Amino acid sequence: MNRIMIGMAAAVSLLATGAMAADLAPRPTVKAPPMVDPGYNWTGFYAGLNGGYSWGRSNATVLPTTPLAVSIGQNVDGGLGGGQIGYNWQVDPKWVLGVEADIQGTGERGRSIDTLAAVRIGSVGLTGTANSSTDFPWFATFRGRAGLLADPSLLLYATGGLAVGEVKFGTQATLTGQLFDGNNAPAGAPVTVVGATVSESQIRWGWTAGAGIEKKFNRNWSAKLEYLYLDLGSATSFGGTANETTVKFHDHVLRAGFNYQFTPGPVVAKY
Repeated sequence: MNRIMIGMAAAVSLLATGAMAADLAPRPTVKAPPMVDPGYNWTGFYAGLNGGYSWGRSNATVLPTTPLAVSIGQNVDGGLGGGQIGYNWQVDPKWVLGVEADIQGTGERGRSIDTLAAVRIGSVGLTGTANSSTDFPWFATFRGRAGLLADPSLLLYATGGLAVGEVKFGTQATLTGQLFDGNNAPAGAPVTVVGATVSESQIRWGWTAGAGIEKKFNRNWSAKLEYLYLDLGSATSFGGTANETTVKFHDHVLRAGFNYQFTPGPVVAKY
């Protein structure tokens, strides 16, 4: 009898517990908050390497103080490579300001052989050629940058500032003289004189301006594509000599590179 009573009590207890459980509300399901794609803080120091190609132009006037003066235009093209350092300030979620300095070694070189003007001095006629060259072995720039963030990792920027570089100009004149008689007929064989090769290197200062695009792949690494125009003005080589030459030089530079940011700020939320 006791066993029957104990069994009945246990059954009643189980039924009551089930009924109470049925009356309780189901436990709510809590979803994890959605992941927020972080943006990038551009503030900090950076350094990097670059490489590309440049298309320069040299415009020179050789022997300007003589009747044989000639104007020479040369394409001074070649590859280049170098490095850059800088600092950025992200002044708000959309704008970045910065300063940058870079130095480049180049293979830019131009060559030409140009015919000098033919002149007649009394009974002597003079003709000749100028074998000339222009080299642009290196340059450096010191620039400001101002850019707009198209998205947190993509910077579109304009840049400009000072430029300095070495311009080397060389030339060798070859002159041919012909004596004419009273009937304007050649008298005797022509005489050719090959002048000495002269060259001069000058460190020239000017200005530069351009634009570029830079893409961050994480907080530290970015890649960029950049165009620069350099104008180093005009200067005189071999001043005070018979070879005095005025040389004007400018350059177009297209280069790609990468930067490593040493001091990235804290990651900010994507806007």
